[in-house]
Amino acid sequence: MPGSPLTVPLAGSLDDPARARDLQKMKRLATGLFGVAAVVFLVCVLLGEETGAWVGYVRATAEASMVGALADWFAVTALFRHPMRLPIPHTAIIPRKKDQIGASLGTFVQENFLTPAVVEQRIAHVDVPGRIGAFLAAPGRAERLAGDAGAALGAVADLIADDDVQPAVAAFVDRKLRETPAAPALARVIELAIDGDRHQEVLSAGLMGLSRFLSENRVVFRARLGDASPAWVPDWVDDRVFDRVFDLLQRFLAEVGEDPRHELRRSYDQRLRAYVHALRTDPATAARVEHFKEEVLDHPAVRHWSGSLWGTVKASVVTAAADPDSELRARLVALIRRGAKLLEEDPTVRELVQRQSQRIAGYVVERFAGDVAELVGSTVARWDTEETSRRIELQVGRDLQWIRVNGTVVGGLAGLVIYTVAQLLG
Repeated sequence: MPGSPLTVPLAGSLDDPARARDLQKMKRLATGLFGVAAVVFLVCVLLGEETGAWVGYVRATAEASMVGALADWFAVTALFRHPMRLPIPHTAIIPRKKDQIGASLGTFVQENFLTPAVVEQRIAHVDVPGRIGAFLAAPGRAERLAGDAGAALGAVADLIADDDVQPAVAAFVDRKLRETPAAPALARVIELAIDGDRHQEVLSAGLMGLSRFLSENRVVFRARLGDASPAWVPDWVDDRVFDRVFDLLQRFLAEVGEDPRHELRRSYDQRLRAYVHALRTDPATAARVEHFKEEVLDHPAVRHWSGSLWGTVKASVVTAAADPDSELRARLVALIRRGAKLLEEDPTVRELVQRQSQRIAGYVVERFAGDVAELVGSTVARWDTEETSRRIELQVGRDLQWIRVNGTVVGGLAGLVIYTVAQLLG
């Protein structure tokens, strides 16, 4: 019944006033033809056969028309309700068989429309990559999609409980760092520096920094020398010795920094290369690096950093995703535009997307066709019986009324033919 929790309302779009008016008009036409046939029949009965032979022909035609009209009225009405509200067997077919019709409709859709062959054939005639590319390339579409992605990312981030995720992220990072051997990674980093001659740049920067540090702290070092020197040594001697040593050290640092072929640089290069070899081949060297790595990972500052990593990354990504002028949003917009261009112009990408779209559509149909059929059947089963019958009649009733009209006309012609044959035979 309407309002029952087991029933659902039909779509309001099925209630078409124009269809209702057309249906009523056709009902009046069919009923009017029956009325005309009845009037003609009564007139012929009142006139009697003595009026003329033509009366018999007209009477037979009108009589057969009434029979045809009544028979077809009964057939059409029996689809939707009991004729004259009499519980005649095999009438009110749609209300009585609604659930079976829904199940059959679902099965029909599944077997004739929701099949991989039908869907893949349809997709094959659709330019899927071209349509997707045109959609993405529309003016302002990339910016809107990037904004939608940023909003979705923010919404997802709000749903995630940081207290649950943060320990898991920290444990994952810590486990991966501990599982990754440090010696090969360090050897590779040093190799990259050596191959690009970056290690010499690092040495030069270190020498310059050391020279500047010595100059800035010259007074401190002179005071330390005075404290360490015996009391009987005059200050002027300490000054001479300090200035001499300090100037020699500064000149040496400047000399190494300016000479790319200095012996110290060659020795430094050889030692680094030897250390790389030891990292790869000497278990003791690798063990020392691993031990140092473990000490670093166990340091409270590092553990605090790994524990706060999720919150930091999350805040950075969410902030960048929400900012229209951020680098993240700009890269996302550029990525969408590039994807649209590839979908429209690149033959390899287009062929791949087209093929995969057919495979995906076929898989989805094969996987969920039964669910769709069940949805159709269960939805029809929850519809209100009387409302369903009324709506279906509204959709197809106008055409069904033509059955009544045709029955009236064809019945009359059949009656005329039968009466004429009977007269000829008599």
